[in-house]
Amino acid sequence: MREAGLTSWVLTDGKAGDEMQALSVADALGLVPEIRRVRPRAPFSWLMPWGPIDPRERPGAHNSPLVPPFPDLLIGSGRRAVPYLRFVKRASGGRTYTVFLKDPRTGPGTADFIWAPSYDRIRGPNVLTTLTPPHRVSPGRLAAARAHPDPRLAGLKRPRVAVLVGGSSRHHRFEAEDCARFAARLEALAGSGAALMITASRRTPQRLRDALADLADRHGGFLWDGKGENPFVALLALADAVVVTADSFNMVGEAAATGVPLLVYEPAGGHRKLRVFLDALRAKGIVHAFEGRLEGAPYEPLDSTPLVARAIAEGLARHRHALGLPDAALPLEFP
Repeated sequence: MREAGLTSWVLTDGKAGDEMQALSVADALGLVPEIRRVRPRAPFSWLMPWGPIDPRERPGAHNSPLVPPFPDLLIGSGRRAVPYLRFVKRASGGRTYTVFLKDPRTGPGTADFIWAPSYDRIRGPNVLTTLTPPHRVSPGRLAAARAHPDPRLAGLKRPRVAVLVGGSSRHHRFEAEDCARFAARLEALAGSGAALMITASRRTPQRLRDALADLADRHGGFLWDGKGENPFVALLALADAVVVTADSFNMVGEAAATGVPLLVYEPAGGHRKLRVFLDALRAKGIVHAFEGRLEGAPYEPLDSTPLVARAIAEGLARHRHALGLPDAALPLEFP
């Protein structure tokens, strides 16, 4: 909440990727929102995003995520958040300015403003599409991490390669063969003289996690073990190249904000939208297939977060002016 009194919520079902994107946008706007998480139960969850909210989560219900006062700005993401966002819009008498991140599947009228990746089909006068998603890897955070390098990483030899490892998801599977192939390519990269700076996910299979630990140990690299401060931004800031697994749009988008060559490893499975996304990044010379060696050249960092934040700030200003409310006191210029 800013001194100007602007209130904001981030509303999701708690999915990490959705919540991270919403918090990234709030952060870019200079806001510290309340985090509200919905937990609808069957049969209402089955009907989302088209159906009503779970009545057990209405305002006044025990542990309701919709306890008033309703905010000036609501940023929602995830299909289960859609009915709740619409509910708040009505319950606030239209006062709350609603933002939805990604395609709500219920059309552009779902929210006052919608951001969606360009590979989604939704379009409308209130819809902004960009190639990469909003995230917290801002130029300022990268610059600060370079100015004050993490001592766990600063002593590593160059070239330094950040290795962002995900895991099995709804569309991707890290089978034993995928794990072995990926580890072998990282072995070749480390053997060529590159220092690996590795971070894994809770979804990373144990066999792959063990192989990563062995690689870091034998080649003098770094593997974050979950202890101490998360070095994610520091890894990106100090990297001469980034290797990322293709199971997360967010990780690929964050890596593209660095301006260094981006090498992508694709496990089994896949999705049409991911193919369109990666192909667009390849066309810009940003993404290359990871084959166990460094390739590619630096490029202009790709960061859509300021564009999304600016569009929201302008839309909120128009909304409040139309209602005769005080100015929101949000920035309209973003780095």
